[in-house]
Amino acid sequence: MDARIFRSAMPSDAKRCFDVETTAYDGDEAATLKTISKRIAEYPEGFLVLEVDKEIAGFINSGCAYDVEMSNEDFKELIGHDSTAPNVVIMSVVVDPAYQGQGLSTALMSEFVERMTNANKEIIHLMCKEHHIPLYEKFGYRYIQPSASAHGGIQWHEMMMNLSKA
Repeated sequence: MDARIFRSAMPSDAKRCFDVETTAYDGDEAATLKTISKRIAEYPEGFLVLEVDKEIAGFINSGCAYDVEMSNEDFKELIGHDSTAPNVVIMSVVVDPAYQGQGLSTALMSEFVERMTNANKEIIHLMCKEHHIPLYEKFGYRYIQPSASAHGGIQWHEMMMNLSKA
């Protein structure tokens, strides 16, 4: 069995996370190294890394807001982010293609949801491509609407999950 470790990202992880991001997202969809570095620096508790055998295999990064406007491009740079806000906005869910097909996205999402629940967050928001909607529905998200965002020249879809302490 592979040794899997979940942890918050550190500044030294930025380059590897950028490399993973650019393998998973096309062109302008991927965050820049500068943006990933900023997300790690400003909200490490919202940047969950999954290591497999001491190699970053995937991650989820996010920010928090009181009022969520999914099409707000500035928020991707954490403009308006407030770590005390109850709403979490996922920016990326990424698994390196070399590690796909091993259930890592499910493991990442489960750990992320648990951490956000324990942090007393109320709602997790995300945008995804149409073909990922069924995947996120399996995780417990519900479809909201097509997004006004045209990030990367693509049609995105907004989804959300209400969190509750069980």
